[in-house]
Amino acid sequence: MNKRTGKVARLATPLKAWTQRFAFLLLIAAAFGLMLLGKADTLIVERARIQLADTMAPFLEAASEPVTTVNETVGKIRDMARLREVNAMLRAENERLLEWRRQAMALEAQNAGLRDLLRLAPEIEHQYLSARVVGDQGSAFVRSVLVSGGQSEGVRKGQAALTGSGLAGRVAEVGERVSRVLLITDINSRIPVQVGPAQDKAIMAGDNSPEPSLLYLLPGTSIEVGDRVVTSGHGGLFPPGLPVGDVVEVTEAGVRVRPYTDWNHLDYLRLVSYDLPGLIEDFIARRAPPR
Repeated sequence: MNKRTGKVARLATPLKAWTQRFAFLLLIAAAFGLMLLGKADTLIVERARIQLADTMAPFLEAASEPVTTVNETVGKIRDMARLREVNAMLRAENERLLEWRRQAMALEAQNAGLRDLLRLAPEIEHQYLSARVVGDQGSAFVRSVLVSGGQSEGVRKGQAALTGSGLAGRVAEVGERVSRVLLITDINSRIPVQVGPAQDKAIMAGDNSPEPSLLYLLPGTSIEVGDRVVTSGHGGLFPPGLPVGDVVEVTEAGVRVRPYTDWNHLDYLRLVSYDLPGLIEDFIARRAPPR
């Protein structure tokens, strides 16, 4: 028995050495043979490939299950961390909104008391129309847009054009079906505004850049970056208090305002009639002596 085993070992040793020496050539020959077989009979190759895939599928599925489980676990951990961050942000936002609500209720009560004390005339109700922006006439010299609304829809020249964030411009030209809105960044735009807690008066002038400038500020005004800019109501074009933007630059060259309106996503505008000029004309007409 030992002699037979030794004989087999002596015969296998040269064969093993020969195989190791010519393994690379054998692999090339096998690959070449498989290529010839695939060209000669593709049906056999396809069947063999499918059978091999079917045979290996359970092993591949079993091998991929731990990886899939790990990926799902990591994804759930990330989602939980993200949800925790979102939850914290929502809690903080809720606290801010509650604080604003408390302040708004206090200011509303104070405002109602002051109105009752001063016997202030009630504000006139205003009408509005939502119009879609259908054309952008913006260029190096003009900052205006066309909206889908004209005389047939009740659009009038001088109406304020508002977005959900603040003042965007005013109606400059009215057609039968469309109107042109002059934006507050246009070089022809001049809007009386008030700035900051001190309510310093100024004129916001457009210069075709994204950030208009403030003109005619009184000497000694203390304007800082971040001060809120709203309409002052002077001139009768816009009512007081319409949000315009924030001060973003205070230098010797001037003061710059960044409007609240997002010019890159200007899809709809609310055209509002405040009828402030009508108040003045009606007052003058009533005070005029009868003929």
